[in-house]
Amino acid sequence: MMRYSVHWLRVFSVVLAGFCMAGVAGAQSVPASTDEVIALLKRAQEAARATDYAGVFTYQENGAMQSSRITHVVDGTGERERLEVLDGKPREFIRHNDTLYCLIPEKKLVLVEEARTDRFPGMFLGDTGHLMGHYNFMRDTQPSRVAGRECTVVHVNPKTPDRYGYKFCVDRETNLLVKAQTVNGLTIVDDIAFTMLQVGEKVSPEHLHSAWNTGNWKQVEIATHSIDASQLGWRIHTPPGFQFATQISRPMKSGEAVKHLVLSDGLAAISVFIEPFEAARTTRSLSKGARKNGAINVFATRIGDYWLTALGAVPVATLQAVAEQTQFIAPAGGQQ
Repeated sequence: MMRYSVHWLRVFSVVLAGFCMAGVAGAQSVPASTDEVIALLKRAQEAARATDYAGVFTYQENGAMQSSRITHVVDGTGERERLEVLDGKPREFIRHNDTLYCLIPEKKLVLVEEARTDRFPGMFLGDTGHLMGHYNFMRDTQPSRVAGRECTVVHVNPKTPDRYGYKFCVDRETNLLVKAQTVNGLTIVDDIAFTMLQVGEKVSPEHLHSAWNTGNWKQVEIATHSIDASQLGWRIHTPPGFQFATQISRPMKSGEAVKHLVLSDGLAAISVFIEPFEAARTTRSLSKGARKNGAINVFATRIGDYWLTALGAVPVATLQAVAEQTQFIAPAGGQQ
């Protein structure tokens, strides 16, 4: 009798799974209006800044996964946020509006820098006006579910092979981005998604406070100042649709300054680091060419007396073009 029951239990499970998979297969993607999708994603960007939320999300790439806990509250002082990395070495990121405090417990160190706007569940960086010229947009006809919440699924597909595509799930109730994937054709480059999520009055501001007593920790503000790379003699190759989102200079341990430029089309971002070649050679082994660091591609090369490194979640050919087609022409007066 037991064998008979187990047999039919297995049959029932197979049939039930078939019905479930049939429901999944029924979801189809159809072309969507550019204005409709961009408007939805802009609402998601605004929700990331204006909504009270708390939860756990995971980031996955190349078989590795990292979990983080986030609490975000908007009060009379603006935005307040605490992000705690749950795997590996303990790290916390405390944000108040546009200022980010990175807590490094093993060194009893707090680093202070300017926060970026594309940190999950945010997504946009810089001007989004060029997206329609370089991506096609699709949406699923049926909603999906992430962390127990219904969400609208949109696909942002590149028109050319110089960038990756994206799949976004936007919560239908709050417009909050609950899942984002970077995709290269059928391959998922990386995946970030909430596994637990609370919104609104359920979010307790008490969770904004760090578990660490940082009263006697060293606090270091990462000193940066804005620059104009072109005035310093740099002719940076920018892929079609990309513009400068950030141009700054920051000090290195050696005392030399490194130029950090961020190019973005609104979604994809490329960081370009330029440093004196001799200073770079004394701090690490240098090798020209491409390499991979998780989901991030890297391409480095020497340009005269400088070492340029381009990196980002874009095809390596795009980074190679940025690096190898960049030129340096020393400005009159020697300012660099």
